[in-house]
Amino acid sequence: MVEYHASLSAEASAFLSGEHRLYIDGCWVEPMKEGVLHVQDPAKGSEISRVAEGRAADIDRAVIAARRAFENGPWHAMKPSGRASIMLALADLIDRQAQVLAEIETMETGKPLAFALGSVRSAANMLRYYAGWASNLGGREVPLSSAGEWHAYTRREPVGVVGQVIPWNFPLSMAVWKIAPVLATGCTSVLKPAEQTPLGALRLAALFEEAGVPAGVLNVVPGYGGDAGARLAAHPDVDKIAFTGSAETGRSIVQAALGNLKRVTLELGGKSPVIVLPDADMERAVPGAANAIFFNSGQVCAAGSRLFVHRKVFDNFVADVAVQGAKMKMGHGLDESSRVGPLISARQRARVQSMIEQGLAEGATIVGETAPIPDGKGYFVAPHVLADTNPDMSVIRDEIFGPVVCAIPFGDEDIDAIAKAANHTSYGLAASIWTQNLSAAHRLSNRIRSGNVAVNSHAIADVELPFGGYKESGWGRERGSEVLNHYTETKSVAIRLD
Repeated sequence: MVEYHASLSAEASAFLSGEHRLYIDGCWVEPMKEGVLHVQDPAKGSEISRVAEGRAADIDRAVIAARRAFENGPWHAMKPSGRASIMLALADLIDRQAQVLAEIETMETGKPLAFALGSVRSAANMLRYYAGWASNLGGREVPLSSAGEWHAYTRREPVGVVGQVIPWNFPLSMAVWKIAPVLATGCTSVLKPAEQTPLGALRLAALFEEAGVPAGVLNVVPGYGGDAGARLAAHPDVDKIAFTGSAETGRSIVQAALGNLKRVTLELGGKSPVIVLPDADMERAVPGAANAIFFNSGQVCAAGSRLFVHRKVFDNFVADVAVQGAKMKMGHGLDESSRVGPLISARQRARVQSMIEQGLAEGATIVGETAPIPDGKGYFVAPHVLADTNPDMSVIRDEIFGPVVCAIPFGDEDIDAIAKAANHTSYGLAASIWTQNLSAAHRLSNRIRSGNVAVNSHAIADVELPFGGYKESGWGRERGSEVLNHYTETKSVAIRLD
């Protein structure tokens, strides 16, 4: 019998210990072939739940259901106000279930409960935001220059069946990032959560019917990327694939999508710069830089993993960031005092530790003391600040996806030189600039090749701001009104009147 954390609520405990099947066509169904996903508590390294494993044949079933719901069901024909009402009902249900949903996310990801609660609340708010868009997706009248008398206009129509693959670092909010534009535009979808964290998506699926989502509109099929995910990306009856995850997997999805030239949006990795000018407000910049990399144990695609600090303030600033990291108590996410949780798996911990060791072997040094690792079998890595790095080191080039930041001094206040150093990466997802000089902030923001730039903060997660990257950080945008372009087709209609 599994022993859960003493703080876990009875409702969350009952859910974890229950039976978890696939959600297809409005029903909980067994997979076509027997298989199990073993879900772990990363803070203890022990199994907390078992989930039925979906495979390619189950993806096929889900796509058939989604196609039928799109072509013949009530969803496509439903008035925008009807779709909006369902989205608002789902948002209200998420709010009412917020504590349980957050506990589930903490148990399967290891993150502190307060962070998980924030993620759940943001998911509900995202549904409310896109509910407002459901009635605002019209086209426009177009005055033509062609001879004759015409009435011409455009229509925005749903793209169709969407395959959606989400990561393990923010499983519930990432699911809603994908689901909300599907509901707003009148599409249907098959969602494949990460094999490490399927529980939050399944708990969310339990709310679909209660909210009024018709059968087949939203389907959830947990499984492995190499089987279920690969079939979803290559499926000939899927019109669009939306993926969040690693650049390596993103490339595989692009190749798989070539069969029917389905639309592809990718939100991939990052190696985001945090740039601290000498006039920055240090009382805000130090904790801001620490939070940019240590939040969620660095398992954030937009994490500020390259810290550029002017030489005038470098030594004190970097030492202070290291102190911030050392003071962050590591522990189980359900312990109220925990600020840093574990990494998602033993494999990820080994990868991060290997990259730290490689950096040290190449000449990097650890700044200050690191926090003690909790006793037990959890997958913890202490926050690290590395100095004495150079651009050829793997810790500078590659995404670590752990609580490790590389501090890099600069002495030139030339804006172009600073931007060139920040842009020296294959990624371009996020960046932050810490300064009280408005001119420098604007000029740097214009020069940094990144999809998201924040000044005196890092990676603002507001639903109205589009999120996505340049270069190898992906294609397309999530959030904001921009994401809706990826879920709709534009049709031109021209009617000759004379």
